[in-house]
Parts: sequence; structure tokens; C-alpha cells
Amino acid sequence: MAVTTIDAPMLAKMFLAGAKNLEAKKEWINELNVFPVPDGDTGTNMTMTIMSAAAEVSSLGADLTMASLAKAVSSGSLRGARGNSGVILSQLFRGFTKGIGKYDTLDVVILSDALQKAVETAYKAVMKPKEGTILTVAKGAADKALELIGETDELDVFIDEVIKHADYVLSQTPEMLPVLKQAGVVDSGGQGLITILKGAYDALMGKEIDYAIESVGSGSGVVKISQQTEQDIKFGYCTEFIIVLNQPLEEKQELDFKAFLESIGDSIVVVADDEVTKVHVHTNDPGLAIQRALTFGSLSKIKIDNMREEHQEKLIKDAEKAAAKQKEEDAKRRMEQDAMVQKAQVPKKEMGFVSVSIGEGINEIFKGLGVDYIIAGGQTMNPSTEDMLNAIEEVNAENIFILPNNKNIILAANQAASLMEEKNIFVIPSKTVPQGITALINYMPDSTPQENASRMTEELANVKSGQVTYAVRDTLIDDKSIKQGDYMGIGDSAILSVGTEMETVTKEMVAQMVDEESAIISIYYGEEVAAEAAQKLGEQLQEQYSDCEVEVHCGGQPIYYYVISVE
Repeated sequence: MAVTTIDAPMLAKMFLAGAKNLEAKKEWINELNVFPVPDGDTGTNMTMTIMSAAAEVSSLGADLTMASLAKAVSSGSLRGARGNSGVILSQLFRGFTKGIGKYDTLDVVILSDALQKAVETAYKAVMKPKEGTILTVAKGAADKALELIGETDELDVFIDEVIKHADYVLSQTPEMLPVLKQAGVVDSGGQGLITILKGAYDALMGKEIDYAIESVGSGSGVVKISQQTEQDIKFGYCTEFIIVLNQPLEEKQELDFKAFLESIGDSIVVVADDEVTKVHVHTNDPGLAIQRALTFGSLSKIKIDNMREEHQEKLIKDAEKAAAKQKEEDAKRRMEQDAMVQKAQVPKKEMGFVSVSIGEGINEIFKGLGVDYIIAGGQTMNPSTEDMLNAIEEVNAENIFILPNNKNIILAANQAASLMEEKNIFVIPSKTVPQGITALINYMPDSTPQENASRMTEELANVKSGQVTYAVRDTLIDDKSIKQGDYMGIGDSAILSVGTEMETVTKEMVAQMVDEESAIISIYYGEEVAAEAAQKLGEQLQEQYSDCEVEVHCGGQPIYYYVISVE
């Protein structure tokens, strides 16, 4: 039978199925990333974004309507968005939900309109949209949806055709972005979007899917669309045994035995051969099943479980967990209230600073430059919009400057700024830690927030940044053949050096960063680099570039052996 409308419960199932499909395939999507660096990747960021929304959808319960579903998807994804791919995905959901919230059911026309709104919203959120990305794939889907209006009103046909065309557009992304073609991959964000759509389509077509969604960051375990209650357990004993037959069962005997089991229970399985018969039944009187079975032979491996008791034990455990969690939340709430009282007693500052950072040494540098709140994260984990909002709340200041210090975090910071109404937020688009440090150094207390934001942003252009890490897979990029395990020196816009010796790769990277106008070389060494090795590198660079001042700092950052800036 053709499907022509989708109601809120079905759309919720489709959304959760799409989320689960993405979660299952996130590592595969991570491997599509062009840069072979060991950090938080597209699949991870998109998964954490959609799972934040999925947790809100799963908690709706009896309140599930199209309007509440739309709100849960939009709010959950916006606040949980991580990385550029996650922010763009949240904007696609935001636009899509604008198009569906006022309806009870969705048809081809409404879905097509919602897809147009999704693409329009996402493109507006990106300052310089680049084709060959998730945006292009989403636009391809929306264009196909519009084309299908009037050709079919069957949603199963409509959605299938939309996904097929979006998949084709995805296959063309290497032709739009040379870097994808050189690496031999399609766009990872676009692949993530297709994965979500295919999971949603599977749910529409009735494919069996586990809709359980782990809650994000709350530690509250698993929430489901529905839960079985004790009242649902009609027959309380799960009974299993094997009959060692005196003689093979005749067909009529087997049918009669099954009919008897059906009269006393359900969930019946009877598998017979000439010598043994395996029996499974849920019943309120296991003895009756056993007595009838004994007429055919002897019994072995008898197993009887009280399902009501198991359910009660689970309820008790769940209640104990809930009580412990409530106690923990009460204590946390009291601490937050105390902190709020203390904060209220301290006069609000005019200016405050939030910085994304990782590594004890770099954290201390930022604190020494006046940063009020450090958000742990960076290359290895992109903070969410929610993380940004929480940090803003913690800083008792009228005007707050946010330093993302990573190009994949800037969109999440901008999204947080757009959601904050009580304070003035200035996002300084720092793409690296050295840029963030330079921005803070150029903050002038006597200037207005707007003047400082402008100056700090302008100074970013005067910093060249390089980072040394290792390759997690073989690839070809920037005309460089890279093997798994090679060291890479990554500049602001390209891979500058590759090789098997860390020191050589680092020096070659710096050589491409230094020019006649360079005055300062700053070295921040990571947690896996010995202080002696870093100091030796600093001395060698000082000797080689005698016109520059070379500084060596303990950064303590993971993954990246060296972070180096040239100004």
C-alpha cells in the first residue's frame, strides 16, 4: 500500500533511525576526511550533533506532536552542534523544522517545501558557502524534491528518488573540489547527510531498527520511544527445555503439541527432528508445558525465568540509579546556587574572555593573558554550541570575547553568539592557538568592545601558524604523497612538509613560514615532546634565523608535537 502522508510518530522514528544509521557509520565517514590527521572528524561531529537532538526527541513521550518534534530537533541540534559539519547539519534541521511545525501530517508538497527552507537556512549560516560540500548535496536533494512535485504523491517513491539524486550529487563532489579528487574521496559531510536520509527511509519502509538513543552527556542511560511495563507481561514465565524423544514426533503430534502450548501461553517455538525437540514458551504455568512434554520423552536443559521478577529487579535498579542521580543533581544544583549567589555579590565586569584550548601549558598562557573561562577542546574535540553557551553564562561580564582557536569551531561560536541575548558577544575568528594568543596581546583596555574586536581580528592576519602531527592513513594531498605514520607539517592553508623524521619535517615547515618581515618565532611543544628536545630545536632555529627572536613554551597539547607561530 502506497504511503502518502507521514505523521509525527512516524517522522520521529525516521529521525531516530537516521541518527542511529549515522552513529553506526561515523568511523567510515571520518575516514573520508581529506586531511589524514588524528583528530575529531566529520562523522564524529555530525553524530554528536544529531544525537543531541535525538535525545530530546526520545524524551517527548506522550507530548509527541509535529510542533513538539520540530522544536526538539531544532533546539537539540542547534545547542549540540559541533564542528562546521555539525553546525551546518543543525541549520539544515532548523530550516526543515520551520517548514513542518504547523502541520499534523506531511505530504510530498510539504516535505519539498521544508527541504527548500532547510537549504536556504543552511546557506545563509555560512559566510562563504563552498560547492562540493554537504550544502551542495542538500541542495541537490531539495532541487529533486521540487522537480518531483506533480509526478507522484507516494512518499516512498518520492523520498527514494530524492535520496538517489542526492547520492549522485555526492558522487560528483570530487569534480567540484579538486582536493577531494586528489585524495580520491567524496565529501564527508555530504556522505553523512546521505547516511541520515537512508536510515530515515529504512524506517519509513518498515525495516526493524533499534530506536534506543543514549542520552548525551547527562549520564542518565538510555531512553526509548516506549517501554514495556509489567502489565504488558501477560505470561510471566519464560520456559525452555529440550525433549529427548522416545520416538520421532508425527506431524499431527507436533501440531497438537503446538496448539496445546498456544492454549497456555505465547512466544512459542517448537523445533523438532527425529531425536530431540527444542521448546520455548511464555506461560503462567510451566508445569503444564513440562507435563505434556514428558509424554514424548525425557527432558533436559530445563530453564524457567520469572519475567515479572526480572522486570521488578530492573525497576528497582532503575529507581536506585534515578535516586542516586537525583541526589547528585541536587548537590550540583546547590553548588550552582551558591556559585550564583557569590557571582551576584561580585560586580559585573565590562569585559570578559572565553578561549578554547587544550594542554596545561597553553591553558596557563591564556589565563595569564586574562582569559576568564577555558573550554577544553580544539583539534581533538570540537566543543558544541551548548559548551559555548555554558561558558558565556559562567563569565560575569557585559561584553564577552570568544576565541575559538580552530577553524572548525568558529561556526559553533557564532551560533552561540546568535542565541545569547543577555550579553554582547564578540567572536574573534582565530583559527589557531597562536592567533588566539596574538589577539589577546592586542586587546587594549581603554578601547571600546567594538574597537577591540576590530583590532584583534585584524591582527590575526599577521600570524602564520604551523602544526606538526602524524598521518593516520595513506593519501595524496597538496601534491604530496603521505604514508601512514609520516610526520606532517601543516600550515594555515596547506601541508608544508612531510617525512619520517620529526625534526626535519618541523624545520622544513618553519622554513616555508619565515620571510624577510618575520620577527618572532614561538614554539609550543606538546605532551609527547621532551623539554630538552624542544629547547634544542629552539636553539637551532635561533641560530638559523638570527634576525628573529625565538621563544619556547611548554604547550602540553596532545596529538600535535609542535604548534609554531611566526610573526
